[in-house]
Amino acid sequence: MKKKALKKLSVSVISVIAAVSLIAGCSSSGSSSKQPVQSDAGAGTTTPATAKKDPVTIKVEVFDRGNSPAGMTVTNNEQTKFVKENFTAQTNINVEYIPVPRSQEVEKLNILMASGDAPDIVFTYDMNTVYKYVQQGGLTELSEVIDKYGPDLKAFLGKETLDTGIFDKGQYAIPAKRVYLGKYSSMIRQDWLDKLSLPLPKTTDEVYNVLKAFKEKDPGGLGAKNIPLGFTLTPASYEPIIWSFLKQGTEEEQYTLTQQVSHENMLLMPGHKEAVQFLNKLYNEGLMSPDFSLDKDRKKLSQDITNGKVGMYSEDAGNSYFNDGDIDVLAKNIASAKLTPIDPYTNEEGKHAKPAYASTGIYIIVPKNSKHAAEAVQYLNWMAQKDPMFTLRFGVEGQNYTMVDGLPQLKDDEATKNRLYNAGDMIMISNGTDFGSLDKNLAGMALTYSKPYRDESKVALMNGMQDGIKPVRFDHPLASEAKYGKSLSDKYEEILVKAIMAKTGDFNKVYDDGVKDYMASGGQEVLKERQEAYQAMKN
Repeated sequence: MKKKALKKLSVSVISVIAAVSLIAGCSSSGSSSKQPVQSDAGAGTTTPATAKKDPVTIKVEVFDRGNSPAGMTVTNNEQTKFVKENFTAQTNINVEYIPVPRSQEVEKLNILMASGDAPDIVFTYDMNTVYKYVQQGGLTELSEVIDKYGPDLKAFLGKETLDTGIFDKGQYAIPAKRVYLGKYSSMIRQDWLDKLSLPLPKTTDEVYNVLKAFKEKDPGGLGAKNIPLGFTLTPASYEPIIWSFLKQGTEEEQYTLTQQVSHENMLLMPGHKEAVQFLNKLYNEGLMSPDFSLDKDRKKLSQDITNGKVGMYSEDAGNSYFNDGDIDVLAKNIASAKLTPIDPYTNEEGKHAKPAYASTGIYIIVPKNSKHAAEAVQYLNWMAQKDPMFTLRFGVEGQNYTMVDGLPQLKDDEATKNRLYNAGDMIMISNGTDFGSLDKNLAGMALTYSKPYRDESKVALMNGMQDGIKPVRFDHPLASEAKYGKSLSDKYEEILVKAIMAKTGDFNKVYDDGVKDYMASGGQEVLKERQEAYQAMKN
């Protein structure tokens, strides 16, 4: 569950920004931050989803990333004021936001659900977590509520997206709609290549040769601080490399040998061992971050990049290009440094195979003990209307953006940054903004990045999409993955760390022992259930 050919694309377009609002056919007139917005369903009338009613309060989860501007919180900011002045004023439904730390979202959600004190709207990226709650009878079935109170929501998400929220034949989740489906892209120090008169690497073998040259010739003059390949214990670091070694396999292998344990685990796929052995080679030759196993939040890698120590790295597509991101900081620290987006890892077919996102984002759910399922859907329905969504994402025309070539050009001022700092988290029903075409979507995404690098950022985003492979999906979650998902995810990381850091001569034993332990710890049950589910699907 790879970031920067188009005719061979098997993916559409995802958000690089933390989940931004998707709209279709946005108006160039923007939206007043003071005026209630009418539904498109009727001229001058309100839909059932926006009908005035007696006052009621719903509680809504919101991610707290610890990045609120001074004087603001995730529960009290320009966005929450807009909701109050528009949605609440129109419907008499108050919204109380319940902050949950982003890094602890599943753990906190489990605590809230177990205590019976979960908000009326909660969400998770983990399908297995949703299915666990379905099995426990902890969620509200929403099909009739959506039919009655969510006409705009249904139209916005579409049947394909909504259907991915069906579990055990019930609409127990409302999936967010994802626009840009690319996941990862890679970056390389162009100035280091230029010093060594080397071209951009275009294959996995060429990457190895470049990393060797970075190590041996040290174009940055860093000595022992030189890190040819920046690497962390995150999927964005290891998946682009691993997927370049995987064999295509049959349809049955793709369904049965894949395991969904927090993310797409390819441990059993042909070629995975060779991929980890390649990483072991890089580690033992001193070509990658020596302390990668301790860097699970990527903070150390970011420091090394911005201090000019790293020659190449992979990341979530386009992340380096955000304002005050790694590229901006690197440029301030080392004026001569230049990073170039590349897509070098290739499989046996010469393709730049990499995982892509499915067309859904978070799963929005309403706990069974909520008394406000109707009001919760009304809130999401209001958000699905064009004007509220556009204002939540881009602010107010003239104040926060101007329209240029049909796209909103955000102002580069503190007021705009402060207003929109958590826009993606507020617009929970959408990951990305759809402006009607791939070119416009990429151009629109580029507008969210640091101004000097917007053309380059579009290359990185295209790289993230090239030869992307969407995850396979059964028509129902698997009980074994829900049961063992977290522990197997931990086991998988343990295999990676031990096998990558093993001495060359010990690699086979360390890797094989790790796989045996993984399979004995639930992996075999997942494999068996996937095999049975595949046969049932084919029959």
